[in-house]
Amino acid sequence: MPDRGKDGDGDTAIPGDQQSFLEAPAPHHTGHRQRLRARFRKGGGEALPDYELLELVLFRAAPRRDTKALAKQLIARFGSFAEVVNAPGPRLKEIKDVGDAVVTELKLVRTAALRLMRSQIMQRPALSTWNQVLDYLRAAQSYEHREQFRVLFLDKRNQLIADEVQQQGTVDHTPVYVREVVKRALELSATAIVLVHNHPSGDPTPSRVDIDVTKQIVAAAKSLGISVHDHIIVGREGHASLKALRLI
Repeated sequence: MPDRGKDGDGDTAIPGDQQSFLEAPAPHHTGHRQRLRARFRKGGGEALPDYELLELVLFRAAPRRDTKALAKQLIARFGSFAEVVNAPGPRLKEIKDVGDAVVTELKLVRTAALRLMRSQIMQRPALSTWNQVLDYLRAAQSYEHREQFRVLFLDKRNQLIADEVQQQGTVDHTPVYVREVVKRALELSATAIVLVHNHPSGDPTPSRVDIDVTKQIVAAAKSLGISVHDHIIVGREGHASLKALRLI
């Protein structure tokens, strides 16, 4: 009985519909991706608007789909490339065609950027690279939708020992435990700390509570030989330094 799965030359026969698919021209977005990658290689990120840079990121998450429309939709919803990358996963998934793969890719970009920025301030005196420290803190926290209380622990040369988020709060409050801050500094043999938290409202102006808690930490740390260099509050509208404002 003849083998219906073979053609006349003994090779496996390809069903008509599958053969038509293989012979069909590449999707129209294939050429667009190649051109976009070429523009990026030639001019870097500055050569691309936000939505095209976002397209490049989405290529891996959606290898067989035109990502231009999705990129534009995300920018329209959140406002900028930075806002999209920093948006919470559940909010991203409110957009049609955004699933786990897209969210993972966006979070990977954010994590890589923060890792790079933090590496630039590690093993270097924090006070001599203060602008880079501020850039890192704003990138790490200014887009958060809940308050976070972070502490940078420094050694006697003011080099970064550890960067830790100690508490997660609500949209307008996060609990701060003075004893835990000082205890952790002693565990790490830190001689100085920088306190950091964010205001999800965007306005970094310190509140009365912010000032009072900072003074409590300063007093407790000082009694143990630990300096509080500053308390930085970050938000989308900028940052505030309690030291610069002469509040500590």
